[in-house]
Amino acid sequence: MPRKRKEENEQILGNVDRNFIKQYIKENGIKDWNDVEDISKKLVKIMLEEMLKAEMDYELGYEKYSRKPEDNDNYRNGYSKKTVITKNGEMELTVPRDRNGEFEPQIVKKRQRHISVIEDLVLSLYSKGLSVRDIRDHIKEIYDVEVSPEKISMITNSVMPLINDWRNRPLEEIYAIVYLDASFYSVKEDGVVKRKAIYNVIGINLDGYKDILGIYIEKTESSRFWMNVLNDLKARGVKDILIASVDGLNGFVDAIHTAFPNAEVQMCIVHQLRNTFKYVPHKHRKAVVKDLKPIYQAPSLEAAEAALEDFEKKWGETHPLAVQIWKNNWDKLSAYFKYSEPIRRLIYTTNPIENVHRQFRKITKNKSVFPTDDSLIKAIYFAAMRITEKWTTRIRDWGQILNELRIYFGDDRVPIYRTND
Repeated sequence: MPRKRKEENEQILGNVDRNFIKQYIKENGIKDWNDVEDISKKLVKIMLEEMLKAEMDYELGYEKYSRKPEDNDNYRNGYSKKTVITKNGEMELTVPRDRNGEFEPQIVKKRQRHISVIEDLVLSLYSKGLSVRDIRDHIKEIYDVEVSPEKISMITNSVMPLINDWRNRPLEEIYAIVYLDASFYSVKEDGVVKRKAIYNVIGINLDGYKDILGIYIEKTESSRFWMNVLNDLKARGVKDILIASVDGLNGFVDAIHTAFPNAEVQMCIVHQLRNTFKYVPHKHRKAVVKDLKPIYQAPSLEAAEAALEDFEKKWGETHPLAVQIWKNNWDKLSAYFKYSEPIRRLIYTTNPIENVHRQFRKITKNKSVFPTDDSLIKAIYFAAMRITEKWTTRIRDWGQILNELRIYFGDDRVPIYRTND
């Protein structure tokens, strides 16, 4: 401990009424260190709650039971319960509330669950993608403090209730565009390393802001599990999706239309190109790509269909399956042609969600294998929080986009009260 800090603590202790402490020990039967820790926990609770009350007094400009200033329309409105994690375990605090919901406590901030410096540091390092070993080494090197792997796991596990709350939070009723895709990670299960899918859903609401709506984990990607994901979105309040941008997974479109019958589906052009190459020898791929560009880069649906006919004439006999997967899915591949460039740019690929997956990879790259499903969910959650905190601006050209969506989908699905600013 630094000398100055030690001297300050000794000065504070010197001002404590020792006779009071002796009497307290005698009356409360304090006999061992566990009793001391219990009393310490109670004292910390009292101190924090009194400090929260003092913050409320400062916020309102008057103390409890004092006369309220005439120019202040805000006042106390009872208390709420909040559980925080300290070095001595969980602690339930009574937090004062105000009528207008303007009170922002500083000693224990909203949504803050940890009030230990080491615990906050562990969570911060974990959120940056550091492994348990790296976190332990970092804390030892900088602070000369030993933190066991079990302790680190316990600290990171303490956020699971917060993660579960986030994964089950209510959503908006209508989303203009939703992207759905999965990425894969290695997870140990019963001593065996398995590849598991993280299902990810990103939505753009009617105000033009992006958000990650949900993350889910399953052994493989399948339309059956996507049905579960879509039903979860409905259970959390989503009633309508205008446009869904997805890959070409079999049965995916049917799952979307089962959950959201009125949703328009745009299949990702990039995924379609990858699927096309499965039926084209490597020596012909460069030529095939050249002949596909006039299709998906066409200025209109009519021009795209003409280019598709040319593509079939040239490659239909030698590579019939490469042609057939475009014709079979044409209605879902060509949906974007009816829109203007700003909407086309948003929906013709699943790039927005692919970019998120790339950022997930950057943060999880230090963990080649996750020991449990929960450890993967924690890593993805922290990554998601770091990504979404930067999503503070509206989608470009949103006023034009919203007007166009209202024309195509009607005022009942795109309420007129939404601003076009």
